[in-house]
Amino acid sequence: MSPTPRYTPAEIKTFGLAPDRLPRHVAAIMDGNGRWARARYLPRIEGHRRGVRTVRMMVEECARFGLEQLTLFCFSSENWKRPPLELRLLLSLLEQYVIEERAEIMRQGLRFAVIGRRDGLPEGALREIDKTIACSRDNTGMRLCLAVNYGSRGEIVDAVRSMAAEVAAGSLNPTTIDEGTISAHLGTAGMPDPDLVLRTAGEMRVSNCLLWQISYAELWVTPKFWPEFTRDDLVEALRAYGARDRRFGGLTDSSVAGGA
Repeated sequence: MSPTPRYTPAEIKTFGLAPDRLPRHVAAIMDGNGRWARARYLPRIEGHRRGVRTVRMMVEECARFGLEQLTLFCFSSENWKRPPLELRLLLSLLEQYVIEERAEIMRQGLRFAVIGRRDGLPEGALREIDKTIACSRDNTGMRLCLAVNYGSRGEIVDAVRSMAAEVAAGSLNPTTIDEGTISAHLGTAGMPDPDLVLRTAGEMRVSNCLLWQISYAELWVTPKFWPEFTRDDLVEALRAYGARDRRFGGLTDSSVAGGA
């Protein structure tokens, strides 16, 4: 299955972007669906349904820009505190999305992945998730990763438990544990760390999302609610990312020359 045709370098430049300064991996904290709906006197679930349209746009455009991965924080481990009716509707919407988008995932040649704990998720949703992961495994396009029933602290706890079990079994020497060992035991093992984290609805926090993985990610926040997020907003975020001086704790040639 061939991936979605990418923008050419010349087309990327028409957006005011430098092809060699695009992120490999963008993660999005999709916030504000309920507030968008409430502002329009609609049920909260209508905001989530409208947010799916933004998801489709993001997937399409990130693939066309040639990103290696797009991660969408869909359902956090803290979301179980929401009203039971909203939870049922959210999980039903997740299952519906995975079913309805499977053909599009295959058409675009995307690799589908999910991170997060499976406990508590409906069997139907898990079955459809597994089916989409399996059928897209050999695709060569962008990886689309959904964080579902996900919390970064819980992910780290699970990784520590796994390493402790290996130490107890004698298959892991505790003196050899390093950052790479921990990364290999996370749900994102084998995935690149996010370069850019987008957050909608103006919230200035990361909400227990990929805490280990975003240690050096660039953050970009917009006051727009997720259902209002457009391709122009994505391009604005990519421009901001391309203009930043990523030092990773060191110094770049430009910062040395400027005395920073």
